[in-house]
Amino acid sequence: MTTTTLHSGVTRRQFMVGAAGLSFTILVDGCAALRPADRGGAGLAAAPADGSLKVNAWASLSTDGTIYIANPAVEMGQGSQTAIPLIIAEEMDADWSRVVIVPAAPDDKIYGNPGFRGLMYTAGSATVTGYWDVARTFGAQVRRVMMENAARKWDVPLAELSTEPSTVVHAKTGRRTSYGEIAAFAQIPATAPTIKPEELKKPGQYRLIGKDVMRVELPTKVNGTAQYSIDVQLPGMLYGAVLRGPVEGAAPASIDDAQARAVAGVVRIVRMPFGVGVIAETPWAAFEAKNALKVTWDRRARAFGHDSDKAIPVYSAAARDLGRAGKPWDTAGDARSAIQKAVKTYESEYVCDYSYHAQMEPLNSVASVSPAGDACEIWCGTQSQTMAVAAVAKALGIPVEKVKLNLTLLGGGFGRRGHRDEEFVVDSVLLSKEVKRPVKVLWTREDDVHNGRFRPLSVHFLRAGLDSSNRIVAWQHRVACDEITAFQDPVRYKGGGEKDFLAMAGSELRTYAIPNRLSEQLPQVTGIRTSSLRGIGFGPNKFATEAFLDEVAAKHGLDPVELRVQLLKNTPRGQAVIRAVVEMSDYRRARPGRGLGFSFIDYAGTMVAAVAEVSIDKTRGKVNVHDFWLALDPGIAVQPDNVVAQTESSIVYGLGLALTERITIKDGAVQQSNILDYGVPRMHDIPELHIRLMSTPNRPTGAGQMATPIVAPAISSAVFAASGARVRHMPFLPGRVLAAMA
Repeated sequence: MTTTTLHSGVTRRQFMVGAAGLSFTILVDGCAALRPADRGGAGLAAAPADGSLKVNAWASLSTDGTIYIANPAVEMGQGSQTAIPLIIAEEMDADWSRVVIVPAAPDDKIYGNPGFRGLMYTAGSATVTGYWDVARTFGAQVRRVMMENAARKWDVPLAELSTEPSTVVHAKTGRRTSYGEIAAFAQIPATAPTIKPEELKKPGQYRLIGKDVMRVELPTKVNGTAQYSIDVQLPGMLYGAVLRGPVEGAAPASIDDAQARAVAGVVRIVRMPFGVGVIAETPWAAFEAKNALKVTWDRRARAFGHDSDKAIPVYSAAARDLGRAGKPWDTAGDARSAIQKAVKTYESEYVCDYSYHAQMEPLNSVASVSPAGDACEIWCGTQSQTMAVAAVAKALGIPVEKVKLNLTLLGGGFGRRGHRDEEFVVDSVLLSKEVKRPVKVLWTREDDVHNGRFRPLSVHFLRAGLDSSNRIVAWQHRVACDEITAFQDPVRYKGGGEKDFLAMAGSELRTYAIPNRLSEQLPQVTGIRTSSLRGIGFGPNKFATEAFLDEVAAKHGLDPVELRVQLLKNTPRGQAVIRAVVEMSDYRRARPGRGLGFSFIDYAGTMVAAVAEVSIDKTRGKVNVHDFWLALDPGIAVQPDNVVAQTESSIVYGLGLALTERITIKDGAVQQSNILDYGVPRMHDIPELHIRLMSTPNRPTGAGQMATPIVAPAISSAVFAASGARVRHMPFLPGRVLAAMA
């Protein structure tokens, strides 16, 4: 088997058996450090025979000054591989140039994200904010241990010591000693030093956080040495492709594989519970044979018969049926009663189509199952290391300790590589078991589209009530959509009280000063494969809520910006980003032939305000976005330049969802086949982007996907300003725009 090489050129194996020096097993809240015996050998490594290296939870110091920091998050291009170690290094007062980052072992007990129910899961822009306290506390504990050892050696009071990068300093005598030198004689305390929150660094003391530190994986992407699972090559490796049923749960009823077997290079055809696998000597032979298969599918699966266009009126009827109680998500006061008593009420309906992740790297995985089938090694990019290992163990019926994960970079995730079953990984495992050789399974783009897991179709029915002072006093938001959490992660769904947070997040309006609120879900059980997608429920829900607010403002003669400011009377940070984006865009200046649209969202504490400038081709109905201004306050920006880059990426993603991207389904099957007919935006579709990052000394609240949900409502508002027409069905396809204008 091969070993994974780190960005420094040091392999994981070299790190674990060759870093003679000092390792820490320091206990912090939410992260229980366990020894190998406690974990069945599933640790980062076993101690060498001479006992000089102990099992390491988060950091290891070598006598040559090298500092190894374990990273629990996965790198999808969003910077997590740099951000979490950077936070640890900040509180350690480590010399960043001497830091080597290694992937953490798949172990929720040690490396689980406290902000994600203790799972090793990189999603939801919850990585930095979730690990923030743990990472800082651990880094501070390492620094304290360094200082305690120096104080003991020099026989001076601890209070007289300070640190500089990777160095303990005694100012009174001028003595200095490096962390590497301390590693040669240090004693590790039986219990971790207690670090009080007030002992952690203040923002004004940061050397690394808030500075533009280069992301550690970028050089490898530039020089072509970056390793994705699609790049992995193993001796004797075969290639696999899988023809899956057109709908979830469809099994093959009959298989005609004569033409597939005739393809040169085909090694084996494998009947699987969910389809037919092909194993071949080359990927091209596997693809050709897969396409030559003739399969009749068992049609008992629920999703057969589902039609996305026909489903819209069904979902609409459910959302509008006020006599049918929904599953409550966000409640305050008595919204139903307050709406009945309101001086003026408004209502409207919004629709969002199915949409596809369209990540750059199609799904793929490499597996090597032992001849006896009792152990397995996998190479894959996944958003959850522990979910991937658990899925493999379940598929083979073996303990998780018998699964070795080699985590690679991900060529885009956006929620697609974060499901409990990790079916693309299991594909490679089952086919490897069949031939007792390593197998790389590749999904073509067509496979990826046809067998995608989609942001669901949703219909939103909203009502608002105003009092005699033009204040919104009541709000109701009813969401009819396919379930997501129950399908994507049934464990979290059950553990979370069977609430579909992936669908409903963002429907709450807790930042706005509306005393009576109710958002509720009307689940539509269709059997369609669903998934979180960049922005999760915030995408469709914030489109509906913000577009409806704009509609209420226009109908009631209110200024849309001032309305938001009034609603944010208790949220000065929200008001600040609004003032910033209004100033940036010169919002009050008229643009002949164009319209400006405004929107605001609070995404899990990250404040975002945006203005879009659009024109409309009134002959074709095409919406052209010329400029997009956005101001955001994500709290402390750990990597400012990267936050800006992620925000730009997030806007581009939101543009596609708002204007062109949609999946349609007939008889349960996806009608699109590739990027061309799915409709991702092209370079000429991208407007001028103007971003203002307003980093504030507040806890980081996330930045990776916070801008995506604000794009559609800002464009919707701009279309109204330019044409007087309301577009309520996302994406805003030309035909829909023409119909709205008519």
